[in-house]
Amino acid sequence: LNRRETPENLWIKCPETGQLVFFKDVEANQFVIPGSNYHMRMGANARLKSMFDGETWLDVGVPEVPTDPLKFRDQRRYAERLKDARTKTGMNDAIKLGFGRLEGIPVVIGVQDFDFMGGSLGMAAGEAIVKGLETAIDRGTPFIMFAASGGARMQEGILSLMQMPRTTVAVEMLREAKKPYIVVLTNPTTGGVTASYAMLGDVQIAEPGA
Repeated sequence: LNRRETPENLWIKCPETGQLVFFKDVEANQFVIPGSNYHMRMGANARLKSMFDGETWLDVGVPEVPTDPLKFRDQRRYAERLKDARTKTGMNDAIKLGFGRLEGIPVVIGVQDFDFMGGSLGMAAGEAIVKGLETAIDRGTPFIMFAASGGARMQEGILSLMQMPRTTVAVEMLREAKKPYIVVLTNPTTGGVTASYAMLGDVQIAEPGA
């Protein structure tokens, strides 16, 4: 079962020790297995809830991008894969943005969700990162990015790779505004994102297993 589909009355098994743990206990412990300290993956909504004061925030909207610009198809059409990922996660793409307060301090937070096509970086995800950084500049806040990605989204080809320099330029704009850019590397963070926004943080934090 996907994490979001797991009923609250089920037990889950620790991947490291095989220990059975009540799902609600793991959720209450921010998806760290009590006892073994194994860090499970967190979805975007769970991550935002854990970060913002009172578990409340304002969603930051992201400009729309073409759905399937290359009309890509392998075993299945890319448009079908996107539809499945959106149904599975309840997200429009791999990154969700929120604005709120963290310990009373206004902040913009971006969360990359590995459950959405491996957190791959495509046009929509790149647009979300740029929008998050621009929102932090406009509101005069830090930007915190939780990275989780297998790399560039192959179904978007060169359009995906173009997001690397775009996000890098946006990070530099935040620096010029003299606001902190904090990156939290979560499991897994690999591929092209490590050559761009994921490794450019003024503060770099790695969760266990990242």
